[in-house]
Amino acid sequence: MTAARVESIFSSRWLAVLVAVALLAGCAASKPKPEPLAPLTPKMSASVAWNQRLDGVKFPLAVAVTRGQFTVAGDDGTVLALDAETGREVWRGQAGSKLSAGVGSDGRFAAVVTRDSELVVFEQGQVKWRKPMGSRVTTAPLVAGERVFVLGVDRSVQAFDALDGRRLWVLQRSGDPLTLAQSGVLAAFKDTLVVGQGPRMVGVDPLQGTVRWDVAVGAPRGANEIERLADLVGPAVRIGDLVCARSFQAAVGCVNAQSGSSQWSKNIGGIDAIGGDEQFVFAGDATDRISAWKTASGDVAWTSDKLQYRGLSAPLSIAKTVVFGDEDGTVHWFARDTGEAQLRMPTDGSAIVAAPVASGAMMLVVTRKGGLFAFRL
Repeated sequence: MTAARVESIFSSRWLAVLVAVALLAGCAASKPKPEPLAPLTPKMSASVAWNQRLDGVKFPLAVAVTRGQFTVAGDDGTVLALDAETGREVWRGQAGSKLSAGVGSDGRFAAVVTRDSELVVFEQGQVKWRKPMGSRVTTAPLVAGERVFVLGVDRSVQAFDALDGRRLWVLQRSGDPLTLAQSGVLAAFKDTLVVGQGPRMVGVDPLQGTVRWDVAVGAPRGANEIERLADLVGPAVRIGDLVCARSFQAAVGCVNAQSGSSQWSKNIGGIDAIGGDEQFVFAGDATDRISAWKTASGDVAWTSDKLQYRGLSAPLSIAKTVVFGDEDGTVHWFARDTGEAQLRMPTDGSAIVAAPVASGAMMLVVTRKGGLFAFRL
């Protein structure tokens, strides 16, 4: 586990830095080296359709996909909307400070949060308004229904009017001294806001900020605060009525967001977000062993250890494949129903920092150095 990875994971109201440094020493010493990649005869084809570049990405990145556009953000505060098909720049904005969280967008408004805990909202590249958050934010804001929703590391949720920045409500629930400082769960399901609060997935009325349902995905376990840390890791995956997510180092599970009930949950380690589709849910564990579970039941469909210890990104299910990036900047495609390796392609040699995203036939990956690589399948 790298220093940057550990630093991005933990936050505490008290001694987070000391805890992270202690954990880093153990992780760095114990991580095995990955085996060399086996020779692979490609079973599908893909090409780099276009390539752009941002300043490096040193925060939990989320890429917004709306209306045929990819909206991305760089470490220096640049926010960029690109035509997904051609890579043409649609607009460019500047938050004026380094960022702590990725970008959320509904196609009209885009929102980011700076390291100074300031929410900055853009309209077509122009800053529309700014608001101080009062707490650290590492989850990309959600922009929906002319509202901007923000999830803090302290698990508070705030809602703002996208037009004028007026704060509409705050939901604050009690939390633990040690909380997760990487991207959390903040998503829309029909007329419900879905939020991760600790190891629980919570359905919230987006108009009032009141709780509609509350379901556990994972259960904290262990002898100390670090081992018991089980916050939900985002982004979550919506599959029909299901919203699926990982509980940090504890479980992977799916919640029926229509009924507010647990569909299934499986105890499994791991720290990164998951991917999925109507047939399978995909994730790597703490050793980067990949598993696929049947979406309806949670039964294991297949596992693969071909990419163990390669620092995998969260996955994307696309075109009958599941795609992972690794810490060397290589993109790996597997058959989604069998786990058979299909293709691998390089980028710029730096880590893939978020789950790949797709718009139509175009798939975008973003690297630590700020490389934007759009693949056409």
